[in-house]
Amino acid sequence: MTRPRHRRAILIICDGLGAEWISEAHTPALAALRAAHCRASDHRAVFPSVTRVSAASIATGCFPGRHGLEGNQMALVEDGRLVVHNVGAPSFRQTMRRVTGRTLRVPTMAERLASSGGQIAYSNVSPGAAYFLDPDHFGTVLHRAGSFGAGGVPLTGEAHLDVTHDLAGDIEMTARFCTEIVPSADCRLGLLWLANPDLTLQHDALGSPEHLHALEVTDGLVSKVVETVKAHEDRFDTLLVIGSDHGHETIGRSVHIGDWLAGNGLGDEVRDGRVGVASQGTSALIYATGEARAAVEALLPRMRREPWAGAVLTGDALSATGLSGDTLLAAVDTTRHDETNRYGVPGTRWLVEDGEGTPEIGCGHHGGLGPGETRPFLALVHPGFGRGEIGRTTSLVDIAPTILAFLGQSPEGMDGTPITA
Repeated sequence: MTRPRHRRAILIICDGLGAEWISEAHTPALAALRAAHCRASDHRAVFPSVTRVSAASIATGCFPGRHGLEGNQMALVEDGRLVVHNVGAPSFRQTMRRVTGRTLRVPTMAERLASSGGQIAYSNVSPGAAYFLDPDHFGTVLHRAGSFGAGGVPLTGEAHLDVTHDLAGDIEMTARFCTEIVPSADCRLGLLWLANPDLTLQHDALGSPEHLHALEVTDGLVSKVVETVKAHEDRFDTLLVIGSDHGHETIGRSVHIGDWLAGNGLGDEVRDGRVGVASQGTSALIYATGEARAAVEALLPRMRREPWAGAVLTGDALSATGLSGDTLLAAVDTTRHDETNRYGVPGTRWLVEDGEGTPEIGCGHHGGLGPGETRPFLALVHPGFGRGEIGRTTSLVDIAPTILAFLGQSPEGMDGTPITA
């Protein structure tokens, strides 16, 4: 008798790898995978197109308005004041739970799979992005800032993922994933989230030698996982999902929207915490409470005339992006200019300054609705999905229901729908 193969899924996310950079020249392994298997030809990011929001959306199969993690930065009301927090901080989960009484509003894949094999995630991005894959400890999350097993039990010593936040760390993490997770039947979903090429582009230009090297290394790491999965295919029936969360665009200029609001008569409101601005890179979220909401709304027509305001979204237009919040009033998507960087990559954007550091002009960034940043890639490697293009628009929120359906679990309650062959 032949023993049935263990059915499982492996998800690889190459942070910041826009679909336009998948090619035989830059990423030959990924290009070959897309050509030989099922691929998304019209795959979309969520808004804001930032990693922490993307992680929560991939984990839950829901848009930010449903799961409640609104941005890389987001405002919470504390003691009657809007306080803008960096979601990437290791402690933000605890802050969110203390202020709101919960973390995410909807269950994650880790929660849904907890009783049927579980999820193990290896991540080398920001702590917040890693921990919001499983914020309530239903599975295992390994990250350099702290690794935790089910129930939040700290993992120490060799069980901890003690890697550097760079390409070398991605390499070491992938080696461990291939040694510890790919050959193991200890989980139904293994998740590998690489920091690059996003991390490289935070300091280097699109199309630069550094960017192309990061693409080459990332492509090689994906190839290593694929080869390791193939080496164990006699034991496992594996759905291999390979994709990214967003792409990048070049930063040409910057603006501080909080200062702009203060300079246009709302200085007291900004200082007193009745108005808050949360930078998302090439976009921003504007929060307001009480009577300050009307004051901000009165300024929006003037804001729309500013050279940095490509679009100011409110009401139904904001909700249509999948984003909403009790105190969230507007979102600003910055202007895109028809310029090229020094490596010939087209398009430059305004960066919304966050006050946490000096803007790096000429480097890559994301967060808005631009064509480069909102086109991640996605490939599904499994005989049941066949070969060729998926015949519909797909999104990050379709990843979780696709994985759950493959594993025989219901995706009920998700915004996304399963991708089928």
